[in-house]
Amino acid sequence: MTELQKPQAEYLKDYKAPDFSIEHTELTFDLQPLTTQVNALLTLKRVGDSNAPLVLDGIDLTLISLSIDGAELTDYKIINQQLIINNLPDECQLSIVTQTSPQTNTSLEGLYLSGGAYCTQCEAQGFRKITYYMDRPDVLSTFDVTIIADTAFPHLLSNGNQVDSGETQDGRHFVKWQDPFKKPSYLFALVAGDFDVLHDKYTTRSGKDVTLALFVDKGNLPKTEHAMTSLKKAMAWDESRFNLEYDLDIYMIVAVDFFNMGAMENKGLNIFNSKCVLANQETATDKDYHTIESIVGHEYFHNWTGNRVTCRDWFQLSLKEGLTVFRDQEFSSDLGSRALNRIDAVKVMRTHQFSEDAGPMAHPIRPEKVIEMNNFYTVTVYDKGAEVIRMMHTLLGEENFQKGMTLYFQRHDGQAVTCDDFVAAMSDASSIDLSQFKRWYNQCGTPRLNVTKAYDESAQIFTLTIEQLAPLNQPDNAMLHIPFAIELLDQQGQSIALQYQGKKVDSVLNVTQAKQTFHFDNIEHSPTAVLLEDFSAPCILNQQITEADLLHVMRFARSDFSRWDAQQQLFINALKANVISASNAPLSDAVIDALRVLISQREGDLALIAELLKLPSFDTLAAEFDVIPVDDIIANIELFEQQIAKQLHTEFLSCYQAITDDGSVSAKAVAIRALKQLCLHYLAKTDSAKAASLIEQAAASTNMTNVLGALSSVVKAAHPLSNQLLAHFDSQWRHDVLVMDKWFALQAMNSADDAIEKIKALYTHPCFDFSNPNRVRALVGSFSHFNTAQFHRLDGQGYTLLGDLLIKLNAINPQNASRMLTPFMSWRRYDETRAIAMKAQLERLSNLEGLSDDLFEKVEKALQ
Repeated sequence: MTELQKPQAEYLKDYKAPDFSIEHTELTFDLQPLTTQVNALLTLKRVGDSNAPLVLDGIDLTLISLSIDGAELTDYKIINQQLIINNLPDECQLSIVTQTSPQTNTSLEGLYLSGGAYCTQCEAQGFRKITYYMDRPDVLSTFDVTIIADTAFPHLLSNGNQVDSGETQDGRHFVKWQDPFKKPSYLFALVAGDFDVLHDKYTTRSGKDVTLALFVDKGNLPKTEHAMTSLKKAMAWDESRFNLEYDLDIYMIVAVDFFNMGAMENKGLNIFNSKCVLANQETATDKDYHTIESIVGHEYFHNWTGNRVTCRDWFQLSLKEGLTVFRDQEFSSDLGSRALNRIDAVKVMRTHQFSEDAGPMAHPIRPEKVIEMNNFYTVTVYDKGAEVIRMMHTLLGEENFQKGMTLYFQRHDGQAVTCDDFVAAMSDASSIDLSQFKRWYNQCGTPRLNVTKAYDESAQIFTLTIEQLAPLNQPDNAMLHIPFAIELLDQQGQSIALQYQGKKVDSVLNVTQAKQTFHFDNIEHSPTAVLLEDFSAPCILNQQITEADLLHVMRFARSDFSRWDAQQQLFINALKANVISASNAPLSDAVIDALRVLISQREGDLALIAELLKLPSFDTLAAEFDVIPVDDIIANIELFEQQIAKQLHTEFLSCYQAITDDGSVSAKAVAIRALKQLCLHYLAKTDSAKAASLIEQAAASTNMTNVLGALSSVVKAAHPLSNQLLAHFDSQWRHDVLVMDKWFALQAMNSADDAIEKIKALYTHPCFDFSNPNRVRALVGSFSHFNTAQFHRLDGQGYTLLGDLLIKLNAINPQNASRMLTPFMSWRRYDETRAIAMKAQLERLSNLEGLSDDLFEKVEKALQ
């Protein structure tokens, strides 16, 4: 790519308010596969510079006509995908007629036709592929939308409330929608197709009846009940926890198979990836059920945190996404296991976000520079953004946090605002100074905390000294305000009341300086400290702690998350010791005994027990090293798993046979299945006839969680049953592409040396489709993220496989290609052989003619 062709960055500091507002938008769509005509009538009002031109965004559009207040307009320019009109009156109506081609739009942005339905995706900047418009989030307009289509598309849907419908003179039909709430263009939605529909209703707390409708492909109606139940739970939860009610007469969800994201919160008409809606016990796992509930909640919660109050500019994306992820995490925690939901959230932070924070795409939760906005829908903006909201909640407490939310909506309902506006509402409502805390919004990198402990036996004083260090890749970062939660345990495992000089000490310490010391007295014996309890801040913690103390925390900590965290640290310490000393020492007897106690339990949270028995992932372990020792980590994971499987074989077998679920999706049944899957994972590593029999029984189950658990166990263990069970699954489920995505993901985990050739062969499988993001992510995404041994093989074939795919996707779906690139971003952290091979793939992409903006930005940063 030549210097002149390089895409240009946009900067937060250059933000300028729009010179025009769009008071009202009328759209008429004449839907045709190859040439859809869009008539747009914009009611404009000048609100800025009296001499400024009107600048409208547009990509891949054919302009048919322009007129101002009914008079044809010929004095305009189209430059760099922008329509520029000078000398407009202060108030006018602009009519724009354009044409676009939904059938040839494989980017899945704007208006596209796939799977027999018309669909839109407008966030972040897809509306400009529909018509010329001020495609920015701070331009809010009311919308009237008329959709005209053939009767083969009986359902014509858009935002708001339906106000008219009928037949056209040429035998087609139309529907008109009216959205009374002002919204930015990214929240526009249109769907046209022939669907099965699940109808329901919800009565709000104030007594308003809301019509609910869930649209799915023909034949999928039996898989919709869970999503509808999840929606009603979300509506009730938002009323009870945040005092927020729904505001339209109808709420619709449409499930489509071709979709770049998980789901989209368009006002009144959510569009979902079908994998985030469709579920029954035969086709979906317990994890799928949980994911659907979480995502349905997330998109519904956006109605207030994102739609009613939206972002001033895309640099403020975390304003809506960080806050809404926090809300959906709280929803899942209130309805399910708070500990397990916290564990899942922290796994994402440590395995993905910390890596992003340490790599070339490191950015604050409010970025300062963007080339392609799609590249900033990241774990930093979403998940670290949610952790920042959670820290605010910790510092303020639930009551003050809710006061802040109320003030935020009172001040900004119907507005496009900034992260600063949100923090100001929280600070003003609580009277708590958050000025230092705001640095979390503009500093990237993961803070490091060095903690030293001291106990004065004669004075019975325990001392914690906490040193705050800037991230290694951001040495100039200023000190942050970090909520540091702790618990002190006595020798019997009881929690010690925190006090000093007669005053109670809060269990959340406010770390605000480079180095601080905290004292606690009346401590009779040296305590065991539980530090950063519940992961109270997204930091890297360094402390000296013995195996005995970690086992004590694992057994007695009041926080189930902290118990799990201690267990993870036991495994991490053992593996690091082996890598550093180039040895293959087994886990200690004390650790094995602790695991034996866990697997022998039949009461309590069995799903938590299953988590406590899992080794850390490769990515978690890789984060412990500057240069990732790929082969050593893989070897030690296998060493420890074999040891656990052999030494606890009797216990795993006994546990598996002793617990039985009732086949429901109750919390108890889900927990039982989680523990049984864990047992089967370890049993598959032994070559016993009994284990093989149990695996075959599970694979024959009518419950997909059990089936997939069995198949996953044999594939990962390279068990002799693998090929037989996978072939049977293919023949049984080839008719259901969503279920086959699970099969593709399993195939991607093949640890044999022929893995890459088998993946290439699967490209010709009848269910595989390069234009469908779900298929591509299931097969190649699973391979590059989870099949560590084969993706990182020394001959570089794994990297070439991904590089070839990215070149293909660049022309089909650049947004999906950009997301698939992620494994290459940290190439500098690998040994020389692997680093050179990964870099070569990045250079292939860099030299590619027609490289998309999506890929260019990430490739350039990776190679800098």
